[in-house]
Amino acid sequence: MSVTPPAPMAVASWPYLGPDHLLPSRSRQICLTCHWFRHHADADSLPLLSCQWHQALICHGDHLTQRCPCWIEPRHVGGGWCPEAA
Repeated sequence: MSVTPPAPMAVASWPYLGPDHLLPSRSRQICLTCHWFRHHADADSLPLLSCQWHQALICHGDHLTQRCPCWIEPRHVGGGWCPEAA
């Protein structure tokens, strides 16, 4: 299933993921390392962290300590490609 990243304007109107969606994680399985994680800049150049699967924003900090049940391995693991974590 291919998901095309939405335009930044569309992302800004998404709701935030709440505690009912996110689970605490003490492993590398966190939002930042998920295939669905993306980040965009809003009109003021502030970063917006988003989940393409849920079509929702992620609060700053939650992407480092939490994940959802839909976490999947990044598809580009073999090549070491992960621009969101760079």
